[in-house]
Amino acid sequence: MGWIRLWSRVAMMFVAACIAVPLHYLWRLFRLSSPWPRLFLGVCARICGARVRRKGVPLKRDVFYISNHISWIDILAIAGTSGSAFVAKAEIRQSPIVGWLSTLNRTVFVSREDRLGVADQINKLRDAMAENWSITVFPEGTTTDGHSLKPFKTPMLKVLEPPPQGVYVQPVMLDYGEVAEEISWIGVETGKDNAVRLLARKGSFPLFVNFLEPFDPHEFPGRKKIAAESRSRIEAALVETLGKPLREFTAH
Repeated sequence: MGWIRLWSRVAMMFVAACIAVPLHYLWRLFRLSSPWPRLFLGVCARICGARVRRKGVPLKRDVFYISNHISWIDILAIAGTSGSAFVAKAEIRQSPIVGWLSTLNRTVFVSREDRLGVADQINKLRDAMAENWSITVFPEGTTTDGHSLKPFKTPMLKVLEPPPQGVYVQPVMLDYGEVAEEISWIGVETGKDNAVRLLARKGSFPLFVNFLEPFDPHEFPGRKKIAAESRSRIEAALVETLGKPLREFTAH
């Protein structure tokens, strides 16, 4: 039954792509703002089993979302609720289906091991910001289990030194509820194995995308202060949601 669910979901995403992708390029041909990647990725999140609920109000443009990171489904959910472009770990790009889905909103893939390529990654990020109204960064640099937060890394926030005029930062807290640990992509599991496991999974699960209060990055000069303020707000929201302190993250 797992394989039947897997291929049924792949088939549904293929049908959705056959509708959305041609329409997306038709919109682009006439230089219109295309809603189709956002709609398509939102539909894909639902096909994967996520029942996405938005809390709070996302800024529509000139915004830099900073989010905790649990699964590749994060990208589908945030894209479906905001239309944001992304910065995500390079391993996602190598995953079948998931990698291609992630490219539709100009995801910038970064490698934690490529320390010499940070400047190039920042340039790609600047290009993405120039062409999109919003962009999302996962500064933990990896996925966690939904009950913890890793320290926020700051290299990808260098684009906010100094912040572009008029750009705000809006923290985003993702909550998968009781299934967070099951959905999370951590440890030695490959992107392919995780995608197969989740697409074969029975039933649906809740995913709350909480858009927290935005702030002006000029009030927190420097990427370290911006990261610290964002993490503090996400941690407070996550603790309130869980009803208990966060635990120390350990990969299995």
